[in-house]
Amino acid sequence: MWTVIYMAHSMEIAEKVKDILTKEGFLVKLKPLKKNVDNSEGYCEVMVPNSEAQDAQNTIIEYGL
Repeated sequence: MWTVIYMAHSMEIAEKVKDILTKEGFLVKLKPLKKNVDNSEGYCEVMVPNSEAQDAQNTIIEYGL
């Protein structure tokens, strides 16, 4: 099961968070909440497996996001 650990304001921010978490060894999924033509606006959920959620959140905090 996947858990939302971050709500990004755009796909660009979500991709940055995904890149950071992926570099740290986490599995990451992105789920846009509002589909636009260019997919750059609207919120996007950043999700990781339940078992990694706490560690992933701590990583986001360490990076100041």
